[in-house]
Amino acid sequence: MKHKIRRKIQEKIKSHSELEKSKKSDIIKTKLFNEEEFKKANVVMFYVSLKDEVDTLSMIDETIKTGKRVCIPVILKEEKRLIAGEIKDRKADLERQHFGIYQPKKGKVKEIPLEDIDVVVVPAVAFDKDRMRLGRGHGYYDRFLSLLPNRTKTIGLAFDFQVVENLPKESHDIPVWKTIAA
Repeated sequence: MKHKIRRKIQEKIKSHSELEKSKKSDIIKTKLFNEEEFKKANVVMFYVSLKDEVDTLSMIDETIKTGKRVCIPVILKEEKRLIAGEIKDRKADLERQHFGIYQPKKGKVKEIPLEDIDVVVVPAVAFDKDRMRLGRGHGYYDRFLSLLPNRTKTIGLAFDFQVVENLPKESHDIPVWKTIAA
């Protein structure tokens, strides 16, 4: 079931032009930056977007410029978990690693304690009306989200066609606090 949903969403993503995705990403960025919890946040964790995701690159750059601390997921593949690694400059501090994902350069990871993170911007293949998420199937984010303090706000970013009525739920699945779509 999850595999079918992933495939269907991927087809929808491919059917949208880069310009459409860019315009929607800009709208989502504006909504995120106007979110009260985001405005109040001192430490924000962003995912570094892949080609088929809401573009977070300008969000990361602009958030750093505002003086907030920014961290990025670091995949610890052997341990099958994520940690939050702080960056000061997206272009200088990141390099392509596991699964083609950009992460802080090896040997340059400054881990941020989970209790310091105010907002986590969460990727997904799809979200549903109950704010449940469907990831890429590796479980990294579900494990990570389960460790966050209750006060940490998790915000899912999605193109409107990535928000579906219902997703299959499993006991380890954790909903996000809010979904922002366009």
